[in-house]
Amino acid sequence: MARTATLFLNAGVIGAAFALGAAQQPSVFAQAQPGLWEISGAPGAKVPVRQCVADIAALARFEHRANICTARIVRDSASLAHVEYSCGGAGFGQSQVELLTPRSLRISTQGISGGLPFNYVLQARRVDDCPKSASFSRH
Repeated sequence: MARTATLFLNAGVIGAAFALGAAQQPSVFAQAQPGLWEISGAPGAKVPVRQCVADIAALARFEHRANICTARIVRDSASLAHVEYSCGGAGFGQSQVELLTPRSLRISTQGISGGLPFNYVLQARRVDDCPKSASFSRH
């Protein structure tokens, strides 16, 4: 229960912190639906992370989800988006987001976080709508 509350709290911080540099949303993000997403492959997580996600583009900067970042779209096609982002002193990264289905994404991400390199692949899948009791954030 406490873990779920923490995830929704984090989702609010994430939503407030992310801004895409482009006015138009890339095709990959426009095709995927907001809702409750289950994310596997997060470093240090023994079980998949569940988050209420309103802005699919925020998944591209999963490593820096608690930071204020700016991003730009480097590549945009129907099934693939490449995003580069910078989070000031917190680090930077680049992610390739592949649309497998409108409810399933593969996110390859790498960069520097907290002065250390990171490089991993996430599997994200939409599992449900967000619970009505949860605040639906812009994440």
